[in-house]
Amino acid sequence: MADSRTERPVALSRHIAWRQVSSSRGGGPVSFMSGIAISGLALGVALLLTVLSIMNGFDRELRGNVLGVVPHLVLRSPAPASEGQWSALAVQLEGSAGIASLSRVIEMQAVVATSSGHAGIMVHGVDALPEAEASVLDAFMGSGGLGMLDETRWGIVLGEALAQRLQVSLGDSVDVYSPQLTVNPVASRATFRRFEVSGIFRIGSQQLDDRLALVNRDAARALFRLRSGQNALWLRADDALDADRLLAELAAGLPAGVSIDSWTREFGAIYENIRFSRALISFLLWLLIAVAAFNLVVSLIMIVRDRRADIAVLRALGASPATIGSIFVWQGALIALAGLGIGLLLGVLGSLHVSDLANFIEARFGVELLNAEVYPIDYLPSQLRFADIATISLGVLSLALLATLYPASRAARVLPAVALRSA
Repeated sequence: MADSRTERPVALSRHIAWRQVSSSRGGGPVSFMSGIAISGLALGVALLLTVLSIMNGFDRELRGNVLGVVPHLVLRSPAPASEGQWSALAVQLEGSAGIASLSRVIEMQAVVATSSGHAGIMVHGVDALPEAEASVLDAFMGSGGLGMLDETRWGIVLGEALAQRLQVSLGDSVDVYSPQLTVNPVASRATFRRFEVSGIFRIGSQQLDDRLALVNRDAARALFRLRSGQNALWLRADDALDADRLLAELAAGLPAGVSIDSWTREFGAIYENIRFSRALISFLLWLLIAVAAFNLVVSLIMIVRDRRADIAVLRALGASPATIGSIFVWQGALIALAGLGIGLLLGVLGSLHVSDLANFIEARFGVELLNAEVYPIDYLPSQLRFADIATISLGVLSLALLATLYPASRAARVLPAVALRSA
């Protein structure tokens, strides 16, 4: 059973601290400084939580959207390889640890054209149903789908930006030109096929929405006149961030002439920039919170100076220096809790609605906050994580408690006789 003599000073300190914080609302420099300390903590916490949620959103979208569509590892052979060689390589890789799926594909550059325009694209010849299971592309289909490539041999799936440039929609036709020329006795002419638009997707990445097209693998083989049914292997890892480690392991056992690349070659710099930006901005915002904690120190010092006579009376009534010090520790903790609570409330609201706010600003003022040619996505994502809330709360409370130590020690050293004589 706890000693009541120990509980009584703690309860007294907490009660007086609460009265101090409550009564300071009446005005004066003490109230003003307390308000500044609460406002600074609230602003720093709200900004930090909102920014971390935005960075979490970028990380989630890059992993789930972009990396859910593109392969994590790609094996290519500059020299034409036979079907048997590709099959042997596929069998060798299928048993590798960390590989979630393997796809046989045809990758070729081509030109797509309509009467409204043309564009250079990367054509991927895939097996529709296995690709739909391995990737998340179907989740971004605005119309049609990958499964329709199995229904018609000459079907094509385009990104929304590319479809808008060509001014086509579902069911329209486009001409896809192969880099291979048809040679006849009169003159060489371009080899092309007419494809029907079987699906239109929008991922939000300009690199994919404007340059990627998928067709049936048999159609790609016929268009590009390949002897083998594939010229690349796509591997998807259990964890996309593990791709570089898998690349190093697999590269050692590959046949001569076969190269292997990972997604980090195209998107790795963007991902690292997101991580670096998160760390840098978090550091700067923690500095802002540290400044708010310094304001708390100043606020408590002013309270100590303003309440010297009250402290002297408490000491004369028998309060110990430890009790006096604990009053100001409790007062600092209550101010910190107020700032933290307001900041977390604003931060949660900001994290949940920052995407809507960005959309409103873009629509209202006609500005583009995120350029798809620069960023991996063209919208502002957000993901609120409990771990961030817990870390911020623990960090702010720790800084606040440290900030109370010096003012509390000054209050505990106040001498009753000196304080009353100068009052």
